[in-house]
Amino acid sequence: MSISFQKCVAIAAVTFLLGSCASPKKIVYVQDIEGNASYEASKRYEAVLQPDDILGILVTSISPEVAAPFNMGPSGSGAGSAGSSGVSSSSSSSGSDSSPNQSGGLRSYLIDNSGYIDFPVLGKIKLGGLTKSEANALMVKKISEYITDPIVTMRILNYKISVLGEVKSPGVVESRGERITLLDALSAVGDLTIYGRRHNILIIREVEGKKTYNRIDITKSDFLNSPFYYLAQNDVVYVEPNRTKVNSSVIGADIGTFISLTSLAITIFLLITR
Repeated sequence: MSISFQKCVAIAAVTFLLGSCASPKKIVYVQDIEGNASYEASKRYEAVLQPDDILGILVTSISPEVAAPFNMGPSGSGAGSAGSSGVSSSSSSSGSDSSPNQSGGLRSYLIDNSGYIDFPVLGKIKLGGLTKSEANALMVKKISEYITDPIVTMRILNYKISVLGEVKSPGVVESRGERITLLDALSAVGDLTIYGRRHNILIIREVEGKKTYNRIDITKSDFLNSPFYYLAQNDVVYVEPNRTKVNSSVIGADIGTFISLTSLAITIFLLITR
């Protein structure tokens, strides 16, 4: 009887181990890419400016003194200076910095909830909803009414993505550039854990003031041409836990260890009482 019971325990343990084995189809990324295949992006990604973006802007021209008024801090706009590193040293929503930028870096301007910045000389300009190149062209056009052949340098200074859920180190990913892919963001937080659902990653994005919710399957290559392969600033990426992780929250994360110890205890008990 005891031998029969031991066999039952062994069979149950083996069944559990086999049942808990994950299929490679649930783990491996872009599984359907062929050996030397190439995938052309549908279009080059360019960030669209949004409220709460902080723009670094610098106006230059052949005559520096002519461009100087455009690099003064506007009153009451929340502008500050940004050094050459591209990191804003001040993003306060009140006060001003009316002195010329001594560092030679970019001035920072906060896009308000209506999509406007308050720019020296020009006043209120709506840049929200434009791509950066469109915004740059608009600034050049308006400044050209005052000076000849102005050069406008513009950067988004607070380009960031939030990554949550089943990743190694959840948090905010800040980019010094203005283009970051989903894979870049996942790499920056240490990649998904073994419990992350790779075929159902949620990307929350705000488009024209409305939240959109989008699901991405990174086990398939078609996501490389998805509109969500390149992330937009302020996107939220959420990696859901798989069934194993969800179940472990109920019966305990160390269920494997528990079963092993239980099996050992039963075996010892049977040997002693045989």
